[in-house]
Amino acid sequence: MSLTRRDFARKSAITGAGVALAGSVGALATAPNALAATDVDIVEDADSAHDGHHHGVGYGPLLPDPNGLLALPAGFTYKIITYSGRTKLESGEFTPSNHDGTATFEGPRGTTLLVNNHELAGARAQWPHPVPLTEGLVYDPAAAGGCTVVEVRRGGEVAEWVGIAGTATNCAGGSTPWGTWLTCEETEDKAGKNGFTKDHGYVFEVDPEDRRANRDPKPIKALGRYAHEAVVVDPKRGHAYLTEDAAGPNGLLYRWTPPEGFRHGRGRLRSLADDAGVLQAFKCFDSGGKFVDDLSRATKTGTVYGVDWVDVPDRDARTVSTRKQFTDGQITRARKLEGMWWGDGGTYIVSSFARAESPVQHDGQVWFYDPKRRTLTLKVLLGVNPDPAQDGAFDGPDNITVSPYGGLVIAEDGEGVQHLFGATESGRTYPIARNELNIGTEAEPEYSEFTGVTFSPDGRTLFANIQTPGIMLAITGPWKRHKR
Repeated sequence: MSLTRRDFARKSAITGAGVALAGSVGALATAPNALAATDVDIVEDADSAHDGHHHGVGYGPLLPDPNGLLALPAGFTYKIITYSGRTKLESGEFTPSNHDGTATFEGPRGTTLLVNNHELAGARAQWPHPVPLTEGLVYDPAAAGGCTVVEVRRGGEVAEWVGIAGTATNCAGGSTPWGTWLTCEETEDKAGKNGFTKDHGYVFEVDPEDRRANRDPKPIKALGRYAHEAVVVDPKRGHAYLTEDAAGPNGLLYRWTPPEGFRHGRGRLRSLADDAGVLQAFKCFDSGGKFVDDLSRATKTGTVYGVDWVDVPDRDARTVSTRKQFTDGQITRARKLEGMWWGDGGTYIVSSFARAESPVQHDGQVWFYDPKRRTLTLKVLLGVNPDPAQDGAFDGPDNITVSPYGGLVIAEDGEGVQHLFGATESGRTYPIARNELNIGTEAEPEYSEFTGVTFSPDGRTLFANIQTPGIMLAITGPWKRHKR
């Protein structure tokens, strides 16, 4: 049953202020030039708003790293887990480059398992460290991307092996409630382009524990073929939600509803028919029932939209990209729909930035979709950063995770200095780390984004990647609960 615009308008009129805000993270506003928040307690004073985070929360200032890699607050340390071109897989090849989405899983005998995407696009020959073509684990031998599985043992020993190879532009992805990883191809390239032997733009399942389950990779075509970014699965209802990072026109948020009688579990997605279930794109409307064409229209945190879902005509996009199969009045679009994370009974969804291709410009939004209420609430809104090279400002949110200590931890993919930063439940933001390896200069910027932000199963370690050259880091320290 879909929520109509009339239903949403009626509910909003009854409740006065609109449908109750969902999730544990309050309406957030971060500087510089942050758009005004609806909660007067969020911005403490002009100085704290100007410097990009709020004083009195977080872990204090970031201290320069004598090794020139990662600036952290006092008391925090990091360890390099994998480093492309330096560390090696069990098979002897170097760790692939371009680390992206990552998730952690409890492994056997007290180990931690991580599945790490490698966002390698185009022809395989252009990359010095592609994902090795391990026999039995290859989808398309011409493609450079894929995933590796990293095992961190109690004594600190690290092992790494290939989970899937021969895929392309493996981006954020997402973990499943049954303990596997869904890796997403952020491309629409078909067979014949870049020498590819097969079509790309699919989602594949990777099992971090059972290597045999990963043999003979099969795309989950039921989830559609487009420039996939991230995916989450509703553990209660079984829906999959998927973001599309695309422009010309802007991308869409999708929902896949499993067929009647289908039960999720390890490896079951690959058994589905290519047209199984229903793939739909979202359509938003405001409390007055007015259609919303693009998420950038929201200029205040706390904005709530009702959501309806519209069937995708051709999910495999044989002749027309899925996002181009709709007229502009049929669906809602958004620029740079990127990271997602399931938490608080719904999913957090990132729109990294919006520029000339969108109605309104911004430097980042984080939304929360509540499947029970069928509402989308704007939780984080960053105004356009006028000076990305200046440290202290946050822009371009990308990968995201819900913190066991409250609030969110966000990986920055902006135009300047790159951070990991936190956002408390009441909206205060604070720095956690700064990339000092790829700082670059004004003449030769070499900024590299943070990716793959995720906590260990016990919550003691924050894992994150520096995408270029490809470094996985484990951050530990005096974590604390951030209630406000």
